[in-house]
Amino acid sequence: MNKQALRNWFTQLAPREQILLKIGSVILIIGGFYWLIWAPMNESIERETKLLAQQQALSTWVVQQQAKVLQFRRQGPGKATLKGSLVQAVNQTARASNINLTRMQPSNDEVQVWIDEVGFNTLMTWLSNLDTTGVQVLQVDISESGTPGNVKVRRLLLGKS
Repeated sequence: MNKQALRNWFTQLAPREQILLKIGSVILIIGGFYWLIWAPMNESIERETKLLAQQQALSTWVVQQQAKVLQFRRQGPGKATLKGSLVQAVNQTARASNINLTRMQPSNDEVQVWIDEVGFNTLMTWLSNLDTTGVQVLQVDISESGTPGNVKVRRLLLGKS
């Protein structure tokens, strides 16, 4: 249908039908704009705003943890010397910190420890307590867990200071 044929068809309609067609066209254009442009853009903005808030919260948490780690580093290695069994000291401090040790493997003057899931803050406090009892962290392999703020300790090698 060309332009002229469309005009002829429109002029042949009754005035009431012409008004109805004009109003319907305006509603269709407004609806199309809303559903095809406005709604998807608005949803995208809301989703990105939520993501930004989550990232800002994560950034704040990381800064707080960084301050704790720096404070822990400034304190330096523990000056205490361990009296008694290394395994016993690790077990007692873990129990006192409510940390569930998944596996522990002693060898000579070292102990390897695995923890399935523990709060990062709890882990840092426990390691600090170990340091004050004369247990030194020799090596650690930590990964994130599925729960925010929690980590998995894949391997923690502890020794006497």
